Formats: sequence, structure tokens, C-alpha cells
Amino acid sequence: MSIPHCGVYVPDSIERCLTPEARLLADTDWHLERLYDFAKSMGAGVIAATHSRYVIDLNRPPDGAELYPGADNTELCPTTSFAREPLYEPGKMPGQDEIEQRIDGYWRPYHEALSDEIDRLRSRHGVALLFDAHSIQSEVPRFFDGRLTDFNLGTAAGDSADEALAQRLLAVCEGADAYSSVLNGRFTGGYITRRHGKPADAVHAVQLELSQATYMNEEPPFSYRDDLADAVRPVLKKLLAKMLDWLETAKSC
Repeated sequence: MSIPHCGVYVPDSIERCLTPEARLLADTDWHLERLYDFAKSMGAGVIAATHSRYVIDLNRPPDGAELYPGADNTELCPTTSFAREPLYEPGKMPGQDEIEQRIDGYWRPYHEALSDEIDRLRSRHGVALLFDAHSIQSEVPRFFDGRLTDFNLGTAAGDSADEALAQRLLAVCEGADAYSSVLNGRFTGGYITRRHGKPADAVHAVQLELSQATYMNEEPPFSYRDDLADAVRPVLKKLLAKMLDWLETAKSC
């Protein structure tokens, strides 16, 4: 399991350059380590970010290419929030040299750790699964109209995972009557899913973009809500269990 946007640490040298509003870190994928705290007991390794996505976005390509051509995209080192508010005080945005330093210091180690773990699992089991966990506010006009679907599964339009696996996961979500779900809708999977998911090489990567309305308060201080989380966690557990079930099938083929 990869959780690339849960980090909240911002080095002092960067924090001094941020606006007061940016220091709230509103676009964090809040509380996901807590929400998925059952994953390790199911046998999943977890790699989670420590640094905020405002420092560098681990789910963007290092060359800054757009994830969704033609749509509104945030950068590798974001300069505006999801609400289109500036993150940096005037004249304090990072230059190219600093961006390169952040790539070398934060971005590259995360992806190397993912690659090493995927290689280890594939070497041991013949196949590896990657679950890339994300969350986002239920209403972000910058990226989508209206209210977001609760469960947004992405497999890079079918390129990052076997279609049978994707359909089994979608069936789990559709079976949860309290929630809405979609496969490869607005969020088809970011750079992590696209880079590491290689079905032809027995590596299957799935992204879940979960609406934050399913488990937390979406306004500051962005608090975790046990009443909501306790309802959605069983569905998340079923998703991981279904991946493991499919894995056993794939290994026997």
C-alpha cells in the first residue's frame, strides 16, 4: 500500500515561504494511515509519505508533465491550492534548482522504496499488487463538477491492472449500498499507478480516490469522525481482501 499524500511535515525553510492559508495544508489526504490501520494485519506493507504534498507531489511525474492533458492540473511542486489560492508569498516560489533538490531529496527516495518493495514481492511470489490510497474533499470545483463519487477506482483506463481484478474491486464498492462508486471515472490513477502498474510484468496497481465526506469533517481542523469511518472501513477491508483473493487466483494460473 502506498499513501503518498498523507504527509504533513514542511521544512522550516519552505514553511517560511508559504501563505498563512497554505500552512493549514488543506489539500492533505487526511487520516489515511488511521483509516487503513488494519492493512498491516492483513499482510500488506505500507509506505507512507512524511512530507506534505505542498513540498512535492509524489504522484506527479518528475518532468512536470500533465497527468490529465486538457484538464486543470496541479504541479510537481504545487504553487496553488485546490481552491486556486496561492501557496507562496509573493516572490518566494521555488525556482528550478530548488525543485530539483526536492526531487532528489523527497520524490526519488519514495519511488525507489516503492520499486524495491514491488521487486521484492514479485521475486518472492511471482506477482505483486499495489494499492495506492488517496482521499479528496467531496466538492472541488477546480477538478470536477458537483459532488464526487464516494469510491473512485482507477487503473489507468485498464493499463495498470488486470481487468478481472478491477471488476472484482468495483463489485465490492457497488455492493456497499450506502456509497456511490466508479471505475476509471474522473480519477483514473496518477503517476504512481501508471509508473508502477505493469500487468505484463505481473505487477498490478490500483488507485482509490476516496471522498473525504465518507470518514471525516471536511472543514478545518479536518477532524476524523469515528461514526463515519467505522461505516466505511469494512468496505475498505473487503477491497484489500478481494485483492488478496484475486492474487491467489493469479498465482495459481
